[in-house]
Amino acid sequence: MTVDSAARTDAGSASGEVLRTGDSHEAFVTLEREVALLLRRGRAIQARLAGQLHHELDGAAYGLLVLLDDAGPLRASDVVARLGLDKSTVSRQVASLVDLGLVDRAADPDDGRAQVLSTSEEGHARLSELRDARRARWEADLSGWDTTDVATLATLLGRLNRLGEAREAELKQLSAPDRP
Repeated sequence: MTVDSAARTDAGSASGEVLRTGDSHEAFVTLEREVALLLRRGRAIQARLAGQLHHELDGAAYGLLVLLDDAGPLRASDVVARLGLDKSTVSRQVASLVDLGLVDRAADPDDGRAQVLSTSEEGHARLSELRDARRARWEADLSGWDTTDVATLATLLGRLNRLGEAREAELKQLSAPDRP
């Protein structure tokens, strides 16, 4: 039996058993597998939500719309930096979102050559409706969990996300050309 198959066997048993055994390697094998599964499901959900938001919207553009709704208004260069995507990809997604009436573009008041992107009223309303439905689904799915467990999961996922953001910033710093 390989370590991976042993981890699969352990993962299929009582919840959290791998962590209780104290086997660090098995815990990280299980973590990697569960996060990979969560990400695959997340991409599928994102694509489905994008289609619900607008039948012509792709999943990647949905993520951009969420970012603008949460953190906007933003310049396109800020969107590129935050999402870690290629400038041409962001430009294509923004154009699609603008054409669908979900995002507005305006001249940057600090630099007239640049544009500031924000969620349109329609985009915000549609996105809010979907997010409310998603939140209700989480509440239904986790109704048997203690509120403390839900809060702990949210805190731990937040810590994991901040770690990922720091790692991305570090990698970007290392790959950036030296500046005088």
